[in-house]
This record gives sequence, structure tokens and C-alpha cells, in this order.
Amino acid sequence: MAVSDPHGCYDEYNSLLKKAKYNPSQDKLILLGDYVDRGQKSRQMVEQVMLLHNEWGVVALKGNHDDMFVSAINNDTEELDAQWLNNGGFQTVESYCGISFFEEGFEWNQYIKAKEFIREHYQHHIDFLGQLPLYYEDMSHIYVHAGINPFHKDWKNTSDSEFIWIREPFFTNKTGLDKTVVFGHTPCIYLHDSEDIWFSPDEDKIGIDGACAYGLQLNALEIKEDGTYGEYFVRRGTINE
Repeated sequence: MAVSDPHGCYDEYNSLLKKAKYNPSQDKLILLGDYVDRGQKSRQMVEQVMLLHNEWGVVALKGNHDDMFVSAINNDTEELDAQWLNNGGFQTVESYCGISFFEEGFEWNQYIKAKEFIREHYQHHIDFLGQLPLYYEDMSHIYVHAGINPFHKDWKNTSDSEFIWIREPFFTNKTGLDKTVVFGHTPCIYLHDSEDIWFSPDEDKIGIDGACAYGLQLNALEIKEDGTYGEYFVRRGTINE
């Protein structure tokens, strides 16, 4: 089973696993990244991912938002800070430091204090996210956050940046591979005018980002033993169904 881009939508994520009847002792769960930013519970989301990874061997891949978070916290570079904050980092800061942290408005020195607080109390989260792999491969599928570079003879030569950022060059071109690429990052609504899971007409890609953080839904792709697929989703705001 594959899930991507929960973006701090912790309650919807747990509702989705419940709806899909996920059993960690029996099912293989592959998470395609972007655990933080935009949603309200990034800290809880990262803790959950770490727990599932450490106790059940859940595969957790790195997304571009996870990378921006790590880069901003580990470095004191205004460019990296601005990139992260402009892409949903404010909600992540509030998740880690308290919802009232910026109650009097954004102030740069306050943000620097927030970074110091996260480093002091949650460096293990940063270290975990920083070391996550960029792809996972099994007998029939390749799993990645954003996609692969389809113009490389060997897809594994895709750059680190492309694995977590690529869009049109990947999903508008055939991969030429004998394995199906499962990816997130680009919301399905942009792929086929629906938030439901997108199955490429070329049958070489499956996009699963339902854009929950933007008010739509969180998707799960079930890959069955007979090679067929099952689909599950919860809408934004759906809790414990």
C-alpha cells in the first residue's frame, strides 16, 4: 500500500489507514514523502512515520518539503529559510513550537528562536528526515516522491533534486520501463481533473497525490497480489471514519 503527501494532515492519514484496514503486521506500507508543511500536525505526522518505520519496517521516502524543512533547520541561510517558509513552513513551525508562536505576527528573531527550539528538542526528527532514501523498488513497481528522469538510460541516474521535484518531463513522457512508477508530488487534479488516483494511459505511471493539504483528499493505493489495484481516500476534515 502506498500513500503520499500527507503534509501534516495527521488525522486524515490515520483515518485513511483505518479505512483501508491497514495491518502493520501483514501489510507493506510505502510512504512517498512530504510529511510536513501546510497541514496543522507536522510534528505528530513525523513522529508517526518514525514509529511505523522503526517498529514495523514501513518504507519512508523523502519528499521535497521534508528536504526543505531539514535544509532550513540545519542551516542559517536566508534563502533556504525563505524557500521553506514560502512553501508552508509556517504551519510546521507552529506544529513544533505551539500554535501561538507567531500570534503577534511574524518576526524574524522569533523565527530564529523557533529554529533553535526545534534543533534542541527535535533534532532526531531532522536527522530521520535527512537520511530518508529517494526511491524504493520491488519486483513490479518503483516508488518515488516526484518521479524519475525518463531520458536517462538508467533511471537510477536521476538526480537527487529530480527525484523530489520533477514534474512535466516525467509525467508527460513514457518511461520505457518494465516496472510501473508510483509517485506523489504533482496533485492528481492536475493530471486528470480529479483528485482520485491517476493511472497513466501509457500504463507506466500511477499518481496518488490527492492534494489533501489543499482541501481535497488523501489517497491510498493498494497493490494486490494478483497485480490489480484498490483505491481508498478520505476527504480533508474526515476524522476516524
